[in-house]
Amino acid sequence: MELSVSSHLLNSSSSLHLLQSRVRVSQRTLIPIRFRQPLFSKLHHQRHISLMDAQSTISRASVVEDNGSPITSSPTDSGRIGEVRRVTKETNVSVKINLDGSGVADSSTGIPFLDHMLDQLASHGLFDVHVKATGDIHIDDHHTNEDVALAIGTVTSQRLMNTMELLIPWGHLALLQALGDRKGINRFGDFSAPLDEALVHVSLDLSGRPHLSFDLHIPSQRVGTYDTQLVEHFFQSLVNTSGMTLHIRQLAGKNSHHIIEATFKAFARALRQATEYDSRRRGTVPSSKGVLSRS
Repeated sequence: MELSVSSHLLNSSSSLHLLQSRVRVSQRTLIPIRFRQPLFSKLHHQRHISLMDAQSTISRASVVEDNGSPITSSPTDSGRIGEVRRVTKETNVSVKINLDGSGVADSSTGIPFLDHMLDQLASHGLFDVHVKATGDIHIDDHHTNEDVALAIGTVTSQRLMNTMELLIPWGHLALLQALGDRKGINRFGDFSAPLDEALVHVSLDLSGRPHLSFDLHIPSQRVGTYDTQLVEHFFQSLVNTSGMTLHIRQLAGKNSHHIIEATFKAFARALRQATEYDSRRRGTVPSSKGVLSRS
């Protein structure tokens, strides 16, 4: 800011005194926000909001499922983080996702091909993805594949809803967790990924309305030990809990592994686009309705 001073003001001691007073008032007004004391809310005593970083919030909310398993939400100043644990008689699944990560992948589901696909999600979405699962894979991979997808969908979407709104069933909590209230995000994502002869297009909308349109033609029944029918089931489960609209189209491809891997890569990049912030929105919800919520 420039301060212009007329020469006749400098010739008057009273005017100079007045000018100095105004400068002092102006200086007090322009004290940077980072030097002010942090505010504390008695209502949300678990949250410490520091004005040193207006975009950083450290909070933690915890609720308990009907079966006693804890559901935790842990947004930190390092990113939008969602965490959920799913325990049934068939599986025990823990998922933690940081939407603002660096591509760290740490997955152990007991299904090697699924672990490989989760690595693609982390690497190409630049999400930190931590998945630990045990299940009845001695029967088949169906339940573990399904519950991992359910947990990922819930983790991602809730962190885009407010953490004070977590008193809902577990199945709407980990992509759900990470998305929070969805303010300021792009909302839409669109990407086509090639892998050798395969080409897959993915388009998605974090609308809160679950829908899957799936058009892959996978020629073989299995890739390794993985049943390729479970690819569609994975994305259907993820869509159901995250509340996203997801379209998957195969444009080319003959090799089953290439088709599926191109799908996960395209999905990762589209989800990355949709969850990133749009600076022009200035923190507003990307909807003419003013709200995006899980229907």
